[in-house]
Amino acid sequence: MKKALGFLLLCLVMLSCKNTTQYNDPVPQHDDFTIDSKIVNETRVINVWTPTNYKSSNDALPVLYMPDGGIVQEDFPHIANTVAKLVENKSIPPMILVGIENTDRRKDLSGPSDVKEDEQYCPLTDGAKKFRAFITDELMPEINKNYRTTDEKGIIGESLAGLFVMETFFLKPDTFDFYVAMDPSLWWNDHYLERNATRYLDNFTDKKIKLWFAGSDAEDISVHTNNLAKTLENEAPEQLIWKYSDEPNEQHNTIFRATKEKALTWILNVEKN
Repeated sequence: MKKALGFLLLCLVMLSCKNTTQYNDPVPQHDDFTIDSKIVNETRVINVWTPTNYKSSNDALPVLYMPDGGIVQEDFPHIANTVAKLVENKSIPPMILVGIENTDRRKDLSGPSDVKEDEQYCPLTDGAKKFRAFITDELMPEINKNYRTTDEKGIIGESLAGLFVMETFFLKPDTFDFYVAMDPSLWWNDHYLERNATRYLDNFTDKKIKLWFAGSDAEDISVHTNNLAKTLENEAPEQLIWKYSDEPNEQHNTIFRATKEKALTWILNVEKN
């Protein structure tokens, strides 16, 4: 109730459907197809990038999934180009990148909220639950059927997509093997995930999971990412390998590009034993 007007405007920028900054990233060669989803009741466009030697080899590869994975004014081109460079430099192992193009990211990427004020940014009705089921029950089988994949899979996202990454990490940690979230909108639902982190960690999966997350200078986000890092320092289970990157010199609209390479390099090379 006491949120300042500036804070509200900042949140609107954070949750807007498209980033107003234009980078004109070259669009790499990739596949695309559509899925007529029964779960979200929409036709969804999927973009898939594979390494240059994918077709000439028989290797099965891990898969990195990304919301905000469209071509126009979304993040697929710049993440695909980044993964391509890191693979070429042997900084990370080869992998397949799967981008999910948005229709309404506010609906897809937000969980439930009991905070009436949140309704001015996103629906309060837990669209993330259906979107997560679409990924696991419809998209993943399609990718596994049409591409040579290993069992290893991860997810990457920023801002509202980062919130979806973190919610999946806490609620359904077995969904992915590794999670990357830049400036996740943890303020959502009165910072519910951060407030309840200890409870979720007490009941965490026995599976080995990796998490990398970062916070910028956005005060309404960094306070919660910093608090979450403190909770993890004390409560993280042994099977969770995690790293927090505090980035006070980065802004909300710069942190994804500023940290993507070190995030992927760390999470795909961190000691697994």
